[in-house]
Amino acid sequence: MTTLNAELRTFYEARQQQIPAEIREIMHRAGQELADSGQADRALTVGAQAPRFTLPSATGQSLALDDLLTDGPVVLTFYRGAWCPYCNLALRSLQQHHEAITARGARLVAVSPQIPDESLTLTEKHDLAFDILSDIGSDTAKQYGLAVDLPDDLATVYDKLGFDLQRVNGGHPRTLPLPATYVINRDGVIRWAFVNTDYTTRAEPADLLDALAALN
Repeated sequence: MTTLNAELRTFYEARQQQIPAEIREIMHRAGQELADSGQADRALTVGAQAPRFTLPSATGQSLALDDLLTDGPVVLTFYRGAWCPYCNLALRSLQQHHEAITARGARLVAVSPQIPDESLTLTEKHDLAFDILSDIGSDTAKQYGLAVDLPDDLATVYDKLGFDLQRVNGGHPRTLPLPATYVINRDGVIRWAFVNTDYTTRAEPADLLDALAALN
């Protein structure tokens, strides 16, 4: 069975051939600067108390981390948005492993800076069985140390590509979360963490399942 990151790498290599060289250069430079910034090292990691949040779901109901934790551990994953093909591949993979996650007693929730309407469209498109939450303004991502601002040239590229982050992120077009996934135990403590500045790399569901098994 192909791993998620192998699938992401195959997609990345095919995608590179479709992107003009000048845009590839801007993307590569922005990625290198972000990697060099040490942002991933400043994000919350294992042993930290998970910041509490209450966020709207795709269907408009508010979900609080404290409420989710009453039923068991929580798998919390941050993604950039439905416009990001790497995010879509990662969410689809999580959906394929959703039954195994719930079998281990955990609740999976995904968080992005997009407005609930965009989350609802994404949920329906991929037939997602887990909640997609809207962190408009990225306040929750900031609490986890994940929020980053796009450099000017990359923001311009995203505009030209038609991502329309001004609209889909509710007036906060420049701030996105680093891709990250956390396993939070019932006491609200982070017990496993994946954070990477490279949005083409994501947490492997198999590693996530191992982390959940280790809680018991």
